[in-house]
Amino acid sequence: MKLIVAVVQDQDSNRLSNALTKAKFRATKLASTGGFLRSGNTTFLIGTDDSLVASALELIRDNCRAREQMVAPVSPMGGNADSYIPYPVEVEVGGATVFVLPIEQFHHF
Repeated sequence: MKLIVAVVQDQDSNRLSNALTKAKFRATKLASTGGFLRSGNTTFLIGTDDSLVASALELIRDNCRAREQMVAPVSPMGGNADSYIPYPVEVEVGGATVFVLPIEQFHHF
């Protein structure tokens, strides 16, 4: 058994949730916030058999796309303002960060 932890951008969250449900994966959705852009993310916790990990990863890959987006950088708080860029910059957002962890025990009550 494995636990898949997938951190995805909110923009991809509903699409992934629907795909996981359609494929009969049970998942828990948690609201989370990214540290770099301080933007909304959704973290999915997916428990599954070892044999289904590849299918789950394929669903995540197919439904969470990286894209370019203009963002206004957060101003430095008490840090060095010399390197601060006061205008929007284009960065890559989206996609998914995924961790696959082994599970010793699973209980469903």
